[in-house]
Amino acid sequence: MAGSTIFEFDVLVASSPDAPKMPDIAGLAVVPPDVFSWLENCALRSAENGESTWLRLTQRCGRRAVQVTNFVGVIRSPDGFQIEILPKLGKTNGADSARQLLIEMLCCLGGFHHIQTQHAQMLARRMPLLEVFVSEFLRAVEHVVKRGLRSDYHREQDNLSILRGKLQMSAHLRHNLLRRDRFFTEYDEFSPDRPENRLLHAALRCALAWTSLQTNQRLAQELCFVFADIPASKQHSMDFMHVRLDRGMAHYEAALAWARLILRDESPLTAAGDHRAPSLLFPMEAIFEAFVAKHLSRQLGAGFTLHSQARSHSLIRHRGQNWFRLKPDLLVQTAQTTHLVLDTKWKLLNAKTANSNERYGLDQSDFYQLHAYGQNYLDGKGDVVLIYPQTDSFDTPLPVFEFPKSPGLRLWALPFCLHAKHLRLPGCRSLDTYFLLSSGS
Repeated sequence: MAGSTIFEFDVLVASSPDAPKMPDIAGLAVVPPDVFSWLENCALRSAENGESTWLRLTQRCGRRAVQVTNFVGVIRSPDGFQIEILPKLGKTNGADSARQLLIEMLCCLGGFHHIQTQHAQMLARRMPLLEVFVSEFLRAVEHVVKRGLRSDYHREQDNLSILRGKLQMSAHLRHNLLRRDRFFTEYDEFSPDRPENRLLHAALRCALAWTSLQTNQRLAQELCFVFADIPASKQHSMDFMHVRLDRGMAHYEAALAWARLILRDESPLTAAGDHRAPSLLFPMEAIFEAFVAKHLSRQLGAGFTLHSQARSHSLIRHRGQNWFRLKPDLLVQTAQTTHLVLDTKWKLLNAKTANSNERYGLDQSDFYQLHAYGQNYLDGKGDVVLIYPQTDSFDTPLPVFEFPKSPGLRLWALPFCLHAKHLRLPGCRSLDTYFLLSSGS
C-alpha cells in the first residue's frame, strides 16, 4: 500500500503533472491529489471549529500546502494512503532510528504500557509504524488464543423442541397454544460470546482492513477464523463498560488495550466528517513528558518522590473562586513539601545562539509560566527547571537564569538524554541534592 514517511512540522503538497516540479527541499513531501484534498479539508474543518489541530494550511513555492504540527504516529486517508509522522529528532539519524525511539517513548504513555518494546523496535527496522502497531495487536490476540478463549454463562430465551431450563409459562402459552412439540424456556448458555471476545473480533476486522503486509494479513485472517462463531462488537462503548479482567482473564489485558485504541479512537486525532479514516496520532509533548516522568523518578535521591500534573495552586482568586490553575508537569517532593518544580518542553534548543535575538530558541512565555510556578509552589525561593530533549546543539545545561525582582528564585534549562534516559545536571548543589547522578553523567 502506498505511503510516505515524514517528520514533525514537515510540509505536504499535491503531486500534479501540470505544475512545475517541486525543488528538492528538506521537509517537503509530495502526496497524491486526492490525499492532499482530504488533508486540506481536515485542516479547514479544524480551523473552522477552532480546534487545536494536528494540521495547518500554508504555502510552498507558490502552491497550496499543508503542514503537520507536533503530532507523531500514522495518518491513513480514506483511500488507504498512509502517512507516517516521526519525531523531528530523527532527521539526524534517519527514519528507522526515529521509529524505534518513538516506540520506546510510547511505552511510557498511558495506554501503551503493553507494547513489547524489544520486539516492536525490531519490527520498526523493516516496516512502517502502523504495521508495527497491527503486528503487536495480532501477537497479543494470538497469545489470548493460545491460552484459550474464555466463555461465560449468559441468560437466553428461546422456543425449543426440548424442555431446557425454566419454562416461561406466559410466553409458552402465547407462542405454543397450538404446538405441543415446543417449549418456550429460559436457560443459561455457556458460550464464548462475551464482551471481551466480541471486542477482539471487531478489532481484528479493523486490523485486517488496515494492514497491507502479507504476514499481518495472513495472521489476521487466521485469527478472524478462530473468532468466526463470535459476533463482532457493534456497540464498542457498551462492551468496554462490561469488560471484566478478573481471575483467569489476565492474558486478555494487552490485547484489549490494543482493541481499545483501535476501536475507540483514543488517539487525540479526530478526523471528523463524512470520510473518517483510522489514524493514530499522539502529541509529542505528552509523550516526552511521560518519558521524562518515568525515567527521572529513577534518578531521584533517597526520600524524594516525583509527582506529576499537580494542580494545587491557582494564579488568581476572584469572588471566592480560584481561576487559572497552575499545573506544572512535575514536582520533586518529600511528604507535603515541594522542593523543585519541573516542566518539560518538546523543543530543540541551540546553545550556540546566546544572542538577544535568538536566545537559544527559548520562549518568553515559558519563563513567565515558570516564574508563576516558583512564586506559588516554592514561595519565590528555590529552583524551577525547564527540561528539553538533548541534541548535538544542546548537550549541556545552560547557565542559570535569575529573576531580578525575585532574587531567591533561579531557573535552569537542562537537557534530557533520550538514549541514556537521564537528566543532565549543572553541578549546582541546590539541584544535586535531589538526584543520584551528577553533572558529568
